[in-house]
Amino acid sequence: MSAEIYSSGEIRRGLATSVIGRRVLFYPRLASTMDTARQEAKSGASEGTVIIAGEQTRGRGRLKRPWLSPVGNIALSIILRPDIAGLPCLMMISSLAAVRSIREVAGLKARIKWPNDVLIGGKKAGGILIENEVKGDRVAYAVIGIGINVGLRTADHADIAGIAAGLNETAGREISRAELVRSLLEEFERLYLALPDGQTIYEEWRDNLATLGKKVTATSGKDVMEGIAVSVDGNGALVLRRPDGTMTRVVAGDVTLREG
Repeated sequence: MSAEIYSSGEIRRGLATSVIGRRVLFYPRLASTMDTARQEAKSGASEGTVIIAGEQTRGRGRLKRPWLSPVGNIALSIILRPDIAGLPCLMMISSLAAVRSIREVAGLKARIKWPNDVLIGGKKAGGILIENEVKGDRVAYAVIGIGINVGLRTADHADIAGIAAGLNETAGREISRAELVRSLLEEFERLYLALPDGQTIYEEWRDNLATLGKKVTATSGKDVMEGIAVSVDGNGALVLRRPDGTMTRVVAGDVTLREG
């Protein structure tokens, strides 16, 4: 078992941010950082508040799917109060911050699978979940959930062994979670504060997508579509070229990369 110190104090030590992480609430064990963050947001928590769990027992991903968060991984949620115009960029910012920090701290090349997965070597190493409350033309709050597999030993979990990746296993060394979280929060803030320059964020996000140019199956609600993922637009939607040559815009859904 790692002797790493993983606490709010250790994470904030040397944290070079002005907004994100000014307040860090660390829980050794928590059901869901998203639920706790939402409660904090509704209670008036300041923008940039971060909820972190050493272990998360009822973590969830998109579509309320369970997200495995045993001890040794990263599970956190960030509370934001953005302008409504910035909402489409939040997934871009979150996934880019994860990719940048993994490259910086772990030395691993991470990519993004549309819309919200972080891949290493084609396997899922992290995921993003965004929940927000909008009242009229104002965002009451947005909560960004980020999970990263750090100490995950894939052999211990037969159901995901062939599709998941852990940073420690992949890098062949122990990655400091506290260092990775600091880097993640710093990268997130750089991107978030650069939101007025949304074009630059979009371009970097697009260039880090592992999905483009691939044959995919996209599921959106009850619709299942196959085709080539040819591009993404400025709002983050995936543009799919169907076998008959028509173009389809997928705003939200799941994508499976197909071989061949």
